[in-house]
Amino acid sequence: MDDEYAKLIRRMNPPRVVIDNNACENATVIKVDSFNKHGILLDVVQVLSDMNLVINKAYISSDGVWFMDVFNVTDHNGNKIKDKEIIDYIQRKLENNPSFAPSSLRESVGVVPTEEHTVIELTGTDRPGLLSEICAVLRDLHCNVVTAEIWTHNTRAAAVVHVTDDSSGCAIEDPSRLNTISNLLCNVLRGSADPKAARATGVTHRDRRLHQIMFADRDYERVERAGQGGVRERDKSLSPHVTILDCIQKDYTVITMRAKDRPKLLFDIVCTLTDMQYVVFHGLVQTLRTEAFQEFFIRHVDGFPISSEAERERLAQCLEAAIERRASEGMELELCTEDRVGLLSDITRIFRENSLCIKRAEISTENGKAKDTFYVTDVTGNPVDPKIIDSVRREIGDTVLQVKHNSSLSPKTPQATTIGVLFGSFFKARSFQNFKLIRSYS
Repeated sequence: MDDEYAKLIRRMNPPRVVIDNNACENATVIKVDSFNKHGILLDVVQVLSDMNLVINKAYISSDGVWFMDVFNVTDHNGNKIKDKEIIDYIQRKLENNPSFAPSSLRESVGVVPTEEHTVIELTGTDRPGLLSEICAVLRDLHCNVVTAEIWTHNTRAAAVVHVTDDSSGCAIEDPSRLNTISNLLCNVLRGSADPKAARATGVTHRDRRLHQIMFADRDYERVERAGQGGVRERDKSLSPHVTILDCIQKDYTVITMRAKDRPKLLFDIVCTLTDMQYVVFHGLVQTLRTEAFQEFFIRHVDGFPISSEAERERLAQCLEAAIERRASEGMELELCTEDRVGLLSDITRIFRENSLCIKRAEISTENGKAKDTFYVTDVTGNPVDPKIIDSVRREIGDTVLQVKHNSSLSPKTPQATTIGVLFGSFFKARSFQNFKLIRSYS
């Protein structure tokens, strides 16, 4: 009866979205009011992230049965959103309040046919040349990679790959062939505890699925870093800082975070909180120059705040991992060329032969064109020798493969003492008491 009543209330109170270009001098303001339910914040942030909008500021409040969000957004060039077709599309997407059905966590390799292509999920221990081996197997099995995203973090690797049959261009549906693909990819990911493919129970947003895969693989657990010749230790000045405290007066747990700003940062954090069964009741997000500051008042879905130090520590580790997974580590290379069967296998083989290690990759094809982005380091995680990149570009084609960004040449972030002053003053000066949402713990 309660569920039916909740459905009736939601039908009577559909989301209301206001998009205003006059309320702020340098950003488009998007306000969303809706009946509250678990996961609605993620639904909204996911729509904005999928539109490649940059969230510069956000205010979140969802006490009781009502949910209210205000986002200040720009496009990737820092401009307001003025195209009426884009504004109308954003409004329709948000007012439809999309809900992405959760899928069960699969282990090692999942191979699932859909209407257009076959979705392959992989997870395992990261190592140099792993993506090249996977692509070679797929090519030998006559699979054409249509889109893919590959993340690596803390010695773990995860990928969601969409493939078709290279001759028909259709999804692969033959159970025997799917089983062969699964078994051979498991051989590549040797050392997996459970090499069998699992069955899908639903369709999940790709980025969210990657977070779920890596979380299930416990990539948030820190591993001992090797010394000389091993994995390079991450620059601590670039690492996120997460603090979790109690707000006793209001019976909340308070999370404050500081991290280098980047696209989809808020989505990655909200995705992790939602999948870990936490509810954000109030939140404040602000970007200052190249840094992002965030404060969230949360409880578990059962209505209680975090009660143990062990849970606080685990949540902090998981949030740090969520921020780091998509971090653009290494040199960014962009490949644009005519698509063909085996292209990705050839490119990743050349990278492997030149001792390039792929830390992250985004693969896409559209209208017969391949547009791929790779983030690469050397095999020890250090910056790549420019001479090697020049050699690789000559082999692939100077106009086909271009250097877009080199993170090793980026300016260093301010020293910790300066950041600490900014962090503290930001939350004291701009906490929720100024927005009349709740008295801040600070």
